[in-house]
Amino acid sequence: MNKVDPLIAKVKTDHMTALAEYTEELYKKPDLRHLFLELTNACNERCFHCGSNCSVPGDDELTTDEFKSILDQVREDFDVSKFLLCITGGEPLLRKDFFEIMNYAKSLGYRWGMTSNATLITREVAHRLADAGMRTISVSIDGLPQTHDKLRGMKRAYELAMRGIQNLIDENVFDSVQVTSVFNHENIKELDQMFEIMKGIDIDSWRVINLEPIGRALTRPELMCTPDDLRTMFEFIRQARKDDFPVLYGCSHYLGLDYEVEVRDWYWLCNAGVHTASIMCNGDIGACLDIERNPRVIQGNIRTDRFRDVWENRFEIFRRDRTGDSGKCRSCGHKRFCRGDACHSWDYENDEPLVCMKGILFD
Repeated sequence: MNKVDPLIAKVKTDHMTALAEYTEELYKKPDLRHLFLELTNACNERCFHCGSNCSVPGDDELTTDEFKSILDQVREDFDVSKFLLCITGGEPLLRKDFFEIMNYAKSLGYRWGMTSNATLITREVAHRLADAGMRTISVSIDGLPQTHDKLRGMKRAYELAMRGIQNLIDENVFDSVQVTSVFNHENIKELDQMFEIMKGIDIDSWRVINLEPIGRALTRPELMCTPDDLRTMFEFIRQARKDDFPVLYGCSHYLGLDYEVEVRDWYWLCNAGVHTASIMCNGDIGACLDIERNPRVIQGNIRTDRFRDVWENRFEIFRRDRTGDSGKCRSCGHKRFCRGDACHSWDYENDEPLVCMKGILFD
């Protein structure tokens, strides 16, 4: 673990103290900035690390008219110009009514982006996405061709995804074409080779994250990143950013004084329930879609509840400092900055964090 220059440490501590004060107010008065719509649980890939266990569409998925009704309702209750509608799945493009829903969202004035595996993004699809008003997209590439195909359980997945990315780039109208890569104990060895590939395509950013102990990844504990893997990844990101390549770590965890603001654009804040909410494909209302889906975290259902009422009056489980719930956290000197770390990696049965970077990145 690196020693932090005292002056830099003071500046960062002052910034994080101000952020902690802001967060305490945010718990009282949340500000919606990202609303996720999970269009379907169907997916043409079967990624071993999928947090949502996506595979086939459920029998209770929302209909076209129900999604349109949600868009109408949210537009009545919120200024839709102030947040981004984030479309996800499964693979959203598998819905036959995808463009009907998204063209309707465009007609109502929504700004929207999407997460996709890009295997279905032909030139025609890329053009239709532009016409439907898509502003941003994040595409998953999780290793070199053979590794990516293996991790995603689909032949030619890498080839098709890279074709999709190039089709998006060629459209030349989107605000951001991002690649997201999930690294584990095996594919971390491909990090440098992946970097050379990313430098060779005209993407706007490369989001590098580590495998998390959620969803299907729980069945492969041997692939979790070791402390050395994590340190290698964070050092790589820091150096690449110093060299002005647009790589960043995701919003997953509090990283301590050394790495905070070094590997992403600002200091860590878990957005779940304070800046971010989601409506799942069965109508359930929650925060971040990576959070395990048990009764404690589901805040309502759009078929019976108005989203605004849920947003304004529920979500208490996310709008609080959870460090008092865990014996692991109560005496930690970083607890005001960490607040229990990410909601998606919190153990809601035992009330303790599943992931903590203390002892790995900082003391």
